[in-house]
Amino acid sequence: MIFTRKRELQTMDTQKLLGEVAGQLLSGAIRVVDLSAQLGPDTPLIKLPPELAVDTPKVEIHNISRYDKNGPWWAWNWLKLGEHSGTHFDAPQHWISGKDYPDGATDTIPAQNFIGPVNVIDCSKEAAADHDFLLTVDHIKAWEAKHGAINAGEWVVMRTDWYKRNGSEAEFLNANETGPHTPGPTAEAIQFLISKDIKGWGSETIGTDAGKAGGMEPPFPAHTLMHKANRYGLASLCNLDQLPPKGAILIAAPLKIEHGTGSPIRALALVSNG
Repeated sequence: MIFTRKRELQTMDTQKLLGEVAGQLLSGAIRVVDLSAQLGPDTPLIKLPPELAVDTPKVEIHNISRYDKNGPWWAWNWLKLGEHSGTHFDAPQHWISGKDYPDGATDTIPAQNFIGPVNVIDCSKEAAADHDFLLTVDHIKAWEAKHGAINAGEWVVMRTDWYKRNGSEAEFLNANETGPHTPGPTAEAIQFLISKDIKGWGSETIGTDAGKAGGMEPPFPAHTLMHKANRYGLASLCNLDQLPPKGAILIAAPLKIEHGTGSPIRALALVSNG
């Protein structure tokens, strides 16, 4: 009886809390920040060496009808796009290291895992000075000393302001004859975050790894290690400069694609407007 009453009180408290959150959303006290880039034919996509892999085709939007003879009262389109196009979610099954997780596809991941507190590590000045900047364990520890510990079940994202290049594929990929030059994490940094049991890792660049991550050990550590640990990735995020270091809630829900390895998303953050 005591435990039943306790659960009832907890339910009432939770309902009250949700009501307060709803009220703050309606009043504007909580602001919704759009963390997603526009998705269309000009969306930058990763370019892989043809001898290594096949690239994702460009996004296509095809009209079915627009208030015409093909549909007199409505407008709608059909789309052709890759799972990892634009602002997107990487599921564990995206990488060979996470291929065996039964809950590692977009249709099997628990919905609870798509939302959580987010830690925003600001590396914008470093990335502006050095396009190959790498986030290290020491950088993360220094950030924690200033802003507080990164806790289990939280997102961690790397702010670089790289999203401001998103209007040009050439600038966004920033590649030359030596390969792409974009900021990202070291393997040790990713392993350190995994040891803290985070929910996942996100970036503002085309992928979750640095441009030169192919030469790291292991190659592409944000993919290899995160997905090996059944964790998630977010890429091509925008507007991280509008989020506080701590205190925001990140919502990053992929489409429930059958056996999906990822999905374009409309990533959102809830932040205090105070």
